[in-house]
Amino acid sequence: MRVTSPNFEHEGTIPGEFAFAVPDPDQHVALSQNRNPQLNWEDAPEGTQSFVVCCIDDDAPTKPDDVNQEGREVPADLARAEFVHWLLANLPAATRQLDAGAWSEGVTAGGKANPPSPLPGVQGENDYTGWFAGDADMAGSYQGYDGPCPPWNDARVHRYHFSVFALDCATLDLAPGFGLGELRAAMEGHVLAMATLTGHYTLNPRLREA
Repeated sequence: MRVTSPNFEHEGTIPGEFAFAVPDPDQHVALSQNRNPQLNWEDAPEGTQSFVVCCIDDDAPTKPDDVNQEGREVPADLARAEFVHWLLANLPAATRQLDAGAWSEGVTAGGKANPPSPLPGVQGENDYTGWFAGDADMAGSYQGYDGPCPPWNDARVHRYHFSVFALDCATLDLAPGFGLGELRAAMEGHVLAMATLTGHYTLNPRLREA
């Protein structure tokens, strides 16, 4: 299998329109268009009955001490963890493209409890749910796609992995708002093939100018 996008190349920079936030000279960051990028895939194996799509950043800081703090920087060598940006399962076997902006357009305070779904499928919860849990203005259940918003003072450029999995079953037993652990458990033994498109993104002015 192979996954591509007309919006950015593999290992290239994700444009700001597909991010949750963009740099702002006065407040460090500003909310962005938060559109999902277009994804295309081909060469699915024979026997494919459905697809799963995930977007995961595996460069999320594991300690919050320095995150978005004035006069400090998140060390590049700090241990990192996964941050989920999109979980989408039970896409029909005939699917070969997800259109840009069709699954997310703009930031929704409190999250998209009923995210747009142009095709049959079920969408999970992303990790902005936990990130905004203590924020009175933004707290809620974030489902569907919400794009990159790494710490504006992170010394590491984050990598966002858009992965497509071809499965040998038509549906997984998942309810809306499922988590990554539930998805991985449900997919076990059903993956025929997978492919990944990786994009890079940073809000750190020092790294953007490098």
